[in-house]
Amino acid sequence: MNPRLAAARALAAVMAGKASLGTSLPTQLAKVEPRDQPLTRDLAFGTARWFQRLEGLANALLEKPLKAAEREVQALLLVGLYQLLYTRIPSHAAISETVGAAKALKKPWAGGLLNAVLRRAQREAAERLPALEHDPVIRLSHPRWLQKQLKADWPTDWEAICVANNQHPPLTLRCNALKTDRDCYLQQLADAGIAARACRFSPVGITLDSPCDVQQLPGFAEGLVSVQDEAAQLAAPLLDVQPGQRVLDACCAPGGKTCHLLELQPQLGELLALDLQPSRLQRVEENLQRLGLAATLLAADGRQLDAWWDGQPFQRILLDAPCSATGVIRRHTEIKLTRRAEDIPALVALQAELLDALWQTLEAGGVLVYATCSVLPEENSLQIAAFLARHADA
Repeated sequence: MNPRLAAARALAAVMAGKASLGTSLPTQLAKVEPRDQPLTRDLAFGTARWFQRLEGLANALLEKPLKAAEREVQALLLVGLYQLLYTRIPSHAAISETVGAAKALKKPWAGGLLNAVLRRAQREAAERLPALEHDPVIRLSHPRWLQKQLKADWPTDWEAICVANNQHPPLTLRCNALKTDRDCYLQQLADAGIAARACRFSPVGITLDSPCDVQQLPGFAEGLVSVQDEAAQLAAPLLDVQPGQRVLDACCAPGGKTCHLLELQPQLGELLALDLQPSRLQRVEENLQRLGLAATLLAADGRQLDAWWDGQPFQRILLDAPCSATGVIRRHTEIKLTRRAEDIPALVALQAELLDALWQTLEAGGVLVYATCSVLPEENSLQIAAFLARHADA
């Protein structure tokens, strides 16, 4: 399949509210030649990263808006604009390949439309964009509801947050302390010609200067390192796990923190890794196997204690709660398309229910770490303030 069409179809599913890129893109990648898969990923994630800006330009160039039923055509148009504005692909190639991809849609009019609008963008984008960018939604490429929320919560930093969200994410590794240390692995990377540096905050973190296929990393298959963002590496050490302890990792998938806990303390009494969806636990099991670690995996709703808890208390609990994911937009760019303002109250309620339920399973004197990948205070500091108000024993 043409990589532009594959990216557009993955995006169209996201635009329709039926998927994330994490679920829609793999299906499309399977239809693309291996050599074209990196381009397909870049087109999908890049177009989602700049979606609001590209959509604003497209609307200005179209004589009339495309109908909602034409999401694949719209997505293909945005993919074409992304190539013109944000890649080094020659303009003539970007236009001809995108127009050519439209043939598979079996809509004769689509190719002509795409050709006309993309050629017009080639001529007019530099002149039109400054005027469009008076609207911060287009200038910063974030949905209006999220900009308003960020402005309210972070009045001096909201624009910087948006700018950071639009940057390409780094590839960050967590060294497996059971098998190597950071200095040794940095030397292995240097010997392999891979430029990297130690993370600032995580004592086991390494950031590569340029992302690469993880299978190219020395010792990856043998479990020397795992891919994990630096902020996520800071959660597990906060539990201060000790030998013999019973530990719960709630909402554990895909298992990065589960594995980190076992790397920090291989002599735990038990680590129960809990997640709502059985399919997500498969990824946890794969990560454990690669690292040579073991945990008890269980699919259950953490709020329904009768369905999974045996009544024996935990000394440590990690609740990596479901959240808006507004803190990981640079890695999951489609969040700008899929998340809505009305999602937040429901997520806040769910987080509170999980906290209240899991608190009952914690031994007196134990530690519970609550983590999210949100930047919204109502999911973080305000959530914990409300929990402390409800629980005098915390």
